[in-house]
Amino acid sequence: MTKGILIAGTHSGVGKTTVSMGIMAALKHRGLKVQPYKVGPDYIDPSHHTVICGRLSRNLDTYMMGTDGVGQIVARTAADADIVVVEGAMGLFDGIDSTEIASSSHVAKTLNLPVILVINVHGMSRSVAALLKGYSEFDPEVRIVGIILNQFGSLRHAKLLKNSLINNIPIVGMIPRKKDIEVPSRHLGLYMAHEKDYNTKEMAIFIENNVDLDAVLELVEPCSLPEIANLHRPETEVKVGIARDPAFCFYYQDMFDAFRYCGAEVVFFSPMAGEVPDVDGIYFGGGYPELYAEMLESSETTRKLKSLASDGLPIYAECGGLLYLCKTYDVDNRTYKLADVVPANTRMTNRLRALGYTEAHPINKNFCSHNIRGHEFHYSLTECDRDARFAYKMLRGKGINNGFDGLIEHNTLAGYMHTHPASFPVEKFVQKCREFKRR
Repeated sequence: MTKGILIAGTHSGVGKTTVSMGIMAALKHRGLKVQPYKVGPDYIDPSHHTVICGRLSRNLDTYMMGTDGVGQIVARTAADADIVVVEGAMGLFDGIDSTEIASSSHVAKTLNLPVILVINVHGMSRSVAALLKGYSEFDPEVRIVGIILNQFGSLRHAKLLKNSLINNIPIVGMIPRKKDIEVPSRHLGLYMAHEKDYNTKEMAIFIENNVDLDAVLELVEPCSLPEIANLHRPETEVKVGIARDPAFCFYYQDMFDAFRYCGAEVVFFSPMAGEVPDVDGIYFGGGYPELYAEMLESSETTRKLKSLASDGLPIYAECGGLLYLCKTYDVDNRTYKLADVVPANTRMTNRLRALGYTEAHPINKNFCSHNIRGHEFHYSLTECDRDARFAYKMLRGKGINNGFDGLIEHNTLAGYMHTHPASFPVEKFVQKCREFKRR
């Protein structure tokens, strides 16, 4: 039976990512098969989990996937693992709006996982007991079984903390301030895993020295999982090219799986390298095109996309992919000419333009007959031509312009919204690829 633990924080910035990664590394170095997961819409933390554990990390999001979808993902991907480690998001009880939906606590309840709570104790002593009392009693269905006190300053500080928490939830770790194990961040979050050199042995030793890993293993419990749905995988009929390089690196592994279960072969290619795959459709995810705009401007891929799109090749693009498909892209007072597939120009700004969950209502029922849920997070501003057409009206979120998102041109759909196959009509995109191939 699959056993696991969820590592949460009292709020963002307490160090739960560093702690979670360290615990994953330590368990892996003990020879355990660690299946990692991340709560919420996050592309970056799972990339680190995957490198550390040697197993694909997945996202667990009860808003985009529903509770059954969360259970199905774990049931399908953790059966052969020794332990499941779920990294939380934000604070333990922080969900969408003022609800528990999409929170770490909701995922813990959905999977019946015990919780280890990470608390940043910098500037606190006895107050930590009051804080823990509130978190442990707020929702009786959420079981906080252990705590890790992060960022203590001295041995005296550590003693004060321990004395304040006598006869309470057990302390399974006390971590001193250590800046060099933190992962640096930038405007869209932490650096991706491919941009950091890992010393997982050093991480494992640090955690073994500061966390009682045996105590953590004693606290894990069996996950509550549904019966695995029988997913029939048809024979491969078409090829879908997926742009994957440092400029386009924000993807859910579940989307790749969904393409395959709809009868598509996934072919990865690099626009930065100028690759133009022989495929029946293309998917551009998000990422950091602004960091590689000069390379993309001179890319063979960029030069050929417009004619491919005009010929009717199905193309789907999200966020960074949208920016790449625009006519021009202004970055740091320089204008780059890009793919010119959709009727819009875009530019980077110095402030956050949109952040949060989204819900979109399709304008064209032939595209999709139900609402699509996703999320948006960007610093750019995209200005469309007057005759631009949109795929959906935003019920939640900003989109591209006046609450509309999903620019349509030929067989191309490009928007700011990042989607998940739980609601995005992957099968309809693959069907368009079939129709293109049969012409």
